[in-house]
Amino acid sequence: MTSETTQSNETTQSTETTKPTETTKPTETTKPTETTKPTETTKPTETTQSSQNRDTIYIGKKPLMAYVTSTLIQLANIPSVHIKARGMSIGRAVDVAQIISRKSEQAGYEIGSIEIGSETLESRDGKTRNVSTIDIQVKRK
Repeated sequence: MTSETTQSNETTQSTETTKPTETTKPTETTKPTETTKPTETTKPTETTQSSQNRDTIYIGKKPLMAYVTSTLIQLANIPSVHIKARGMSIGRAVDVAQIISRKSEQAGYEIGSIEIGSETLESRDGKTRNVSTIDIQVKRK
């Protein structure tokens, strides 16, 4: 038994001596010198939009009645609104104009000028494509 106790004492002694001593030193962080440019102050954008933006409804992929509603709201404030669309949305723009002129005849709205055209756009693969456009004016009678 004495040999076992001496072995266990040796193992405990060896583990005690092999433990590394931990010393913590405070680390200093150095920041690199940065050159900062003075910030430029810009004028805040005005909250009112120009009349060009207010009198134009761009047709996209929303439900049809969303565009009809927004067009009627704009027509309540201004005398005429342009409904613009291109590509596959042209049919929806025509539908919006027809709903406003036919369903709200009592309100006195009519279709004004209609302009059709095409725009040259660059597709994702780099080719140029022609896309049809339409601009329908809806105005008060």
